[in-house]
Amino acid sequence: MSEELTPQQAGGPGPQKGLLQQMEELMAALNADLSALDADLQSTGGAGRPAPTGPGHQAPRGDGVG
Repeated sequence: MSEELTPQQAGGPGPQKGLLQQMEELMAALNADLSALDADLQSTGGAGRPAPTGPGHQAPRGDGVG
């Protein structure tokens, strides 16, 4: 059985674990999820992702005017 808290356990009466320990477990789970998502995106080659936009991602004009 998994050691992750279910919504019923998380909202139960009285603290079962320290807040710091709960936060560390949540961060570990988040990191694992992000790593899996990153691996999935890497395996698909990033297909379907929009091109980056914004001030730091402008295409060069090529006319020498900055």
